[in-house]
Amino acid sequence: MMNQTLLRGFLLLRLTDNRALLGLQAALFSLVYLAATLENLTIILLTVLDCYLQTPMYYFLRHLSFLDLCLISATVPKSILNSVTLSDSISFMGCVCQLFLVVLSAGSEIGILTVMSYDRYVAICHPLHYEAVMSKGCCIHLVVVSWLSGGALGILYSAGTFSLEFCGSNRIHQFFCDVPPLLELSCSEDHAAINVSIALGALYGFSCFICIVVSYVFILSTVLKIPSRQSWSKAFSTCTPHLVVVVTFLLTATVAYLKPASNASPILDPLCSVFYSVVPPTLNPIIYCLRNRDLQSALSKVLIHARSSLQQR
Repeated sequence: MMNQTLLRGFLLLRLTDNRALLGLQAALFSLVYLAATLENLTIILLTVLDCYLQTPMYYFLRHLSFLDLCLISATVPKSILNSVTLSDSISFMGCVCQLFLVVLSAGSEIGILTVMSYDRYVAICHPLHYEAVMSKGCCIHLVVVSWLSGGALGILYSAGTFSLEFCGSNRIHQFFCDVPPLLELSCSEDHAAINVSIALGALYGFSCFICIVVSYVFILSTVLKIPSRQSWSKAFSTCTPHLVVVVTFLLTATVAYLKPASNASPILDPLCSVFYSVVPPTLNPIIYCLRNRDLQSALSKVLIHARSSLQQR
């Protein structure tokens, strides 16, 4: 059977046919994308330029912000363009690339979040050995492993999904190319390759989650033994944002991929994917900045310097 979808590509979900509402959707997504881009670029620049932020924790945070930027850039700009041009189409190769980038970014981000929990564990539970354990070489290796893990999952998911035959309808019930809605369009009876890929991804995510939980169990037991309330506050101020980010990201990703199929509400799947692919990249920088005095101080210095420069002109 000729794979007709290969010839004409796919049609992404259009939430409404009303031009005014499509314009409102494009404006809302544009504001969210602009905010996420500015927030993550700010963290990247601060952690690169400020000499007080040249530590492993902020090195990992820089990569997390970059991955957040990649994740939201893989999905939202195409949705904005389609809303503005009143088009739903995405090419076959465009869909392949979009799925690969989404899985790559999400998989690598889970790895970086795990590495960040290990970094906090070493810093709080073994502070005297922190510099020796979290050396520059070790940090680079941990980041490389995270990126390679995400890349491997991206290749597996993309190859497994697009090795299937697509026939009949080519309309994806989603605003970007993702595995669950693409599987609904497949007419292949054998889904072994993608099922194995999803199982490996679930195992990878669960393993990372267990490592994070174990790290924070040790962190909590160590912090509770410290008599100084100031030390408590410092430890929780660095760990709480990370826990919030981990729970938000893993929970939304789990719901998006492992939720049971349901026809109860056509808006449920797109809404779930918004929380998985758009909300975390937008909220992560805010969560870290609100609870991190070093980032707040670095941002204040940049703003004061910019104000002084403007006044001199």
